[in-house]
Amino acid sequence: MSKKFSSPKPKQAQIRAKKHLGQHFLHDENTAEKISNTLTLKNYVNVLEIGPGTGVLTKYLLQKDKNVKVIDLDKESIAYLQEDFKTEHPEIAREDFDIIEADFLKLDLHQLFKGEQVAITGNFPYNISSQIVFKAIENRAIVPEFTGMFQKEVAKRICEKEGSKTYGILSVLTQAYYDAEYLFTVSPGVFNPPPKVDSGVLRLIRKENFTLEVDETLFFTIVKTAFNQRRKTLRNSLKNLQLSEKLKEDSIFGKRPEQLSVQQFVELTQKIGGDANRNQ
Repeated sequence: MSKKFSSPKPKQAQIRAKKHLGQHFLHDENTAEKISNTLTLKNYVNVLEIGPGTGVLTKYLLQKDKNVKVIDLDKESIAYLQEDFKTEHPEIAREDFDIIEADFLKLDLHQLFKGEQVAITGNFPYNISSQIVFKAIENRAIVPEFTGMFQKEVAKRICEKEGSKTYGILSVLTQAYYDAEYLFTVSPGVFNPPPKVDSGVLRLIRKENFTLEVDETLFFTIVKTAFNQRRKTLRNSLKNLQLSEKLKEDSIFGKRPEQLSVQQFVELTQKIGGDANRNQ
């Protein structure tokens, strides 16, 4: 059984959520515990929480038998966590618990974790949540698992399948390397200040074979180029890739990007990469 914690102390309540950082502080203990339990805790020892705020989720992560680090740009939150976890309640914090003041998007994960596997979790700022996912994808070799809270429509989009209007770049690039699962919805009332929309929690588990048998740079280019003109058929949206006329006769080029599964995008990349007459 997880230990329950008391409601926020006055000092904690005085930390202001900053709009420019996209902060909405989670204050509901049950939701925090549920998010902490979305981690499978398999095959790794490191957990990185992004945007810990006042540490409501952090407390539950520290009960796991893992090495926990948290990262935040907010000096006020960092100062609070240092005082509350390191000074006032050292019994909560493990010796290997690190509080880092930095920008996750500029962080060198390989250097920070010395190439070891690390799971990522958090209540992510809405304004950079997609960028956080893309960075996790870039570091997929050391990120076996990713869970956390997003704006609901973004979480749904990441997990969406082909055939949907919301299926797009984020869906394909994430699902190329991870199995994506939408877990549960969170109402605005569990945050301070409450956002204007519902939130959603998802889980990404890295695929056993997460190396694509294609030129991955070309794969990314094709996916992004196709969806940037998603109303056009692939024959038209990918014309700047200077495809041969013979290749463009393939039936797949008569489809729109949202009609293609992740595997079909891989096969499309193989065809384009093997086009002998391309660029001639």
